[in-house]
Amino acid sequence: MTKLLETEGLTAHYGDFQALFGVDMTVEHGETVAIIGANGAGKSTFLRSLTGLQSTKGQTIRLDGQPIAGLAPDKIHKAGLAMVPEGRRLFPSLSVEENLLIGAAGKRKGPWDLKAVYELFPDLVAKKNNPGTALSGGQQQMVAIGRALISNPKLLLCDEISLGLAPKIIKDIYQAVPLIRARGTAILVVEQDVGQAMAVADRIYCFMEGRVSLSGKSSELTRAQIAQAYFGTEIA
Repeated sequence: MTKLLETEGLTAHYGDFQALFGVDMTVEHGETVAIIGANGAGKSTFLRSLTGLQSTKGQTIRLDGQPIAGLAPDKIHKAGLAMVPEGRRLFPSLSVEENLLIGAAGKRKGPWDLKAVYELFPDLVAKKNNPGTALSGGQQQMVAIGRALISNPKLLLCDEISLGLAPKIIKDIYQAVPLIRARGTAILVVEQDVGQAMAVADRIYCFMEGRVSLSGKSSELTRAQIAQAYFGTEIA
């Protein structure tokens, strides 16, 4: 069966600085995969490479068997990749509903529409006419996720969606993950919270200094293995 996402030997540079070194990764249909690692490990650069925001001309990235490396971001979006960016990045001049509907540009056929997003995040219904940036941090994150989902992606990329949120809000946000998967959308999430990543993902990739330092099923990786891969040191 064709893998949903596949990268082979992916590299990335910022001028003379190399940020990624030969990253091999796969995501299967219907799977949730987490990327963990310290700041500067290359996690966000990897997502930028997938979405076309970082140059990948001549490299190997396949989405559902089709090559997407080197394509413009809008074409990659139409092919079925959508990202929830770090920091949410809502439009302050637009209402909640208007922010959500921006995601419908280039919309693919599928289960996600405005009604489905409101069913996933019912707290947004009463706020739909409010400015997007007037909401709480957790509600803003719901809008950012809904905006990405409404394009009906094959694969949803989530960059640090728990950043700056209270533990209870993080729990509420991550409760949406199985509901998103149930509608056929696979998820690739970047997460610094190792415990949260282990709880939500089928498989884990750990990045260290631009390389994959560990990968495996969440249920099979030990705390010591993850600490070694995350920090390069063992823990007691």
